[in-house]
Amino acid sequence: MKNLRYHFLSLLVTLLVAGSFLSSAKLSGVINPFSLTLLRFAIAALVLLPFVLLKNKNRKAISKALPRSLVMSLFFSIFFICMFEALKTTTALNIGTLYTLVPFMTAVFSLFVFKEKITKNMFFIYLLGIAGTCLVIFRGDLNALFAFSLNSGDALFLLGCVSMVCFSISMKLLYRGDKMIVVVFCTLLGGAFWMLLALFVFEQPLQWHLLNKNLLSHMAYLALFATLASTFIIQKTTVILGPARVMAYIYLSPVFVALLTMLIEEKTLPNATYAGMFLSIAATIILQLHNREVKSSPKPISIIALKSKKTL
Repeated sequence: MKNLRYHFLSLLVTLLVAGSFLSSAKLSGVINPFSLTLLRFAIAALVLLPFVLLKNKNRKAISKALPRSLVMSLFFSIFFICMFEALKTTTALNIGTLYTLVPFMTAVFSLFVFKEKITKNMFFIYLLGIAGTCLVIFRGDLNALFAFSLNSGDALFLLGCVSMVCFSISMKLLYRGDKMIVVVFCTLLGGAFWMLLALFVFEQPLQWHLLNKNLLSHMAYLALFATLASTFIIQKTTVILGPARVMAYIYLSPVFVALLTMLIEEKTLPNATYAGMFLSIAATIILQLHNREVKSSPKPISIIALKSKKTL
């Protein structure tokens, strides 16, 4: 498989994002979420800034990449805003369950944008992945599963999931062969801008002075690994593999969270959780194999060829 390394990178970014859930839990309630995300974007952008400015080509490319990156970062920022606002009226358990709809939603959007078809087998695989994730999240407790119900916060987070899908689609659609380091920098810069705007609109304070040394280490992880490294990897893998294949790895996110919780916090997991992890892994592998077959089959019109003729 010639794109094997990009699949490993997709696994890595899923692991990094899973770790961010643990760090975010430590920071939750200490600093308001808009300011927290602004700081994440700002630190990551500042770290990347010297490498971008080092070459004249990169500096010149910023003006071309920034408008498109503002669009991509808008979708990314809307996702965070919806998530933070949704948590006021819903639970992290509900959000974790709803987030597993993103791969299926990405496939639906890709159907219209990239003409990637959804077969009956693929639909079944998506359901299998959702079922596996539910077993992990609900720890095999059927009463907790049946008690799951939608509220206004859930509906708002569903909008955020749509925005995350649009972020993934836009990365593929708006890419014009720019240097990836420039695209990532502009995306981070755009994210910081939108979060600064959100702080102003919602009249939230920065509260950065509330972060102590221990919390700063968690913030460093969020900024450098869960934001900078993850954004770079997601941008690169989405361009190469496509949104549907990259988003399919979301099913592994609860698996990594469960494993990290077991290793770091030394907690035991119910047997039903392992069954759910197996289903999630199986669904991810099958989806990747199926999407590879679809991608390798001949198409009458190349979407990449059509995109290369477009200009901003």
